Parts: sequence; C-alpha cells; structure tokens
Amino acid sequence: MNETGLVTVAVTDKMDTKQAIRKKVIKLRDAIPPEVKEARDRMIQERVFGLAEYRNAGTVMLFASFRTEVDTMPIIADALMQGKRVVLPKVDGAKKELRLYNIRSVDELIPGYMGIPEPGVVEGREVAPEELELIVMPGVAFDERGGRLGYGGGYYDRLIAGLRHRPPLVAVAYEEQIVPEVPVADHDIRVDRIVTDRREIKVRDSGN
Repeated sequence: MNETGLVTVAVTDKMDTKQAIRKKVIKLRDAIPPEVKEARDRMIQERVFGLAEYRNAGTVMLFASFRTEVDTMPIIADALMQGKRVVLPKVDGAKKELRLYNIRSVDELIPGYMGIPEPGVVEGREVAPEELELIVMPGVAFDERGGRLGYGGGYYDRLIAGLRHRPPLVAVAYEEQIVPEVPVADHDIRVDRIVTDRREIKVRDSGN
C-alpha cells in the first residue's frame, strides 16, 4: 500500500474511533436517571458560577442544552440576572458556521437546527466572535488534556480557529463523558477547563 493509502486508512480508523466513542458516551449519558441528572446538573452549575472566568466575563457565550446534555438554562438565567451580555449560537446551515446573537431572555429561544434551542430574535443583535470574553461549550466526550469530541459538525472548531485572541474555553460535562483519550487532529480545539459533577479539570491557565 502506498503512502496515500496508509494515510487514508489512518484517517478512517480515527473517524471510526470517534464514532465509537460518541455512541458509547451518549449511551452512558442517556442512562443517567432524571432525578440523578438534576442533582448532578446543579453541582456543575454551581461550579461554573464559582469560576473566576465566569465571574469576570462581561460577554459570555453559552449554549442551550439539548436532550441529555448538562442543563445550561440555569447558567443562562444567572448570567442574564448578573447583567452579563449573554450570547448564544445560531447555526447557519448554508455557510456551515455559527452566527452569534445576544439574548435578553430565555423566552427568546426557539427550536432551530436539529431542534436545538437558539436565538429567535436576531435583528440588531449579532455579536462579533472577537467580543467574547468566555465560551462555555458542549461536547460529547473530553479527555484530561483538553481534547474535545463534538457531534461531528466542526462548528465550534471553525468558530474558535478564526479568532485572533481566544477567550477561555470551558466545557461542561458529566463524569461519564471523560474518557482516557480523545482522538484529535491538528484543527481540533482543546478546552482550557472541564467542569463535571465531580471535579474541575484545569487543562491550562487561562490567565484569570
């Protein structure tokens, strides 16, 4: 087999591994009983509230949780109550990118791409990515080196790769979502902190 063939096999193997991890971790996440999930969500939310990165940020990019992801609605509500400029993503399917919009109430969220809640009011509310002071992001699986496995669309990777000055990247996840190693490529981003229901994993100093 020539060198090109070897590279193709390596890439295919990595993609297969990512799919296997996604399937396994989502199954584990889905199996958390609702009452247990609620209690663990509160633990994660309280840890986020205690982060210096969160307390100090004026413009915060959050995400609206979907299905069995960590419940972020209380984080969104707290950020709004604190007077922070709260930014949520909206998928631009045509351009395969995230557009960012300021919200002033959780009532402004409507079902968007794949049913994921996203900003419904966009006129005059778009925010430039360079204005972000903190990004709290989702993901399927993470490792202790900050490796992140998303859902496969690459939206966050492209958004963050285009930033001249990268703000702190904080992921929220259940302990079941922490794996020994996430297969990462050069274009895959690594997060700075991972907040779970059991611990805070500090990957690198974000400067705060």
